[in-house]
Amino acid sequence: MTAQPERPDDGPEVENQAEASPEPEVAAEAAEAGEEDVQDAEAALAELQAKADDNWDRYLRTAAELENVRKRSARDVENAHKFALERFGKDLLAVKDSLEMGLSVENADETSLREGSETTLKLLSGTLERFGIVEIDPAGEPFDPEFHEAMTMQPSPDAEPGSVLTVIQKGYTLNGRLLRPAMVVVAAEA
Repeated sequence: MTAQPERPDDGPEVENQAEASPEPEVAAEAAEAGEEDVQDAEAALAELQAKADDNWDRYLRTAAELENVRKRSARDVENAHKFALERFGKDLLAVKDSLEMGLSVENADETSLREGSETTLKLLSGTLERFGIVEIDPAGEPFDPEFHEAMTMQPSPDAEPGSVLTVIQKGYTLNGRLLRPAMVVVAAEA
């Protein structure tokens, strides 16, 4: 008997083939697990896509609201500029009416014209004060370059040097801010 040489590959190859082809149950479980992973991934992707769509919708709504607020603010500022003096104008109309009534009177004597002018001036002064316009009448006060404009200096034995001797034109402030300086003559050393 001749012994046939044994092939070294026969044994392990058979074993590898058995390992390489898994049983049908194991393969089915692996396929089901893969399908479940794919389904889980698709569900997670769908959930994330829904969140992204929701966030995009919120962004668009917020951007539109911001644009509306910007336009509304611009319109409000424009109206504030246009009609800022509305109340002031209405109050000044009373002064104008008073002046027109005084001019329409025929055969008025000097006293009634003076009284009418004084009443109109009081009405105008009251209107200006209601809107924060305050008169600067610095006669006898020390000269203040922030509120007074010196037109000239004049020596005076009676007044203290550097004080306002005469007011040529009264000044005005608007809510504490200089609107027009008072034009004054300042006393100089005699």
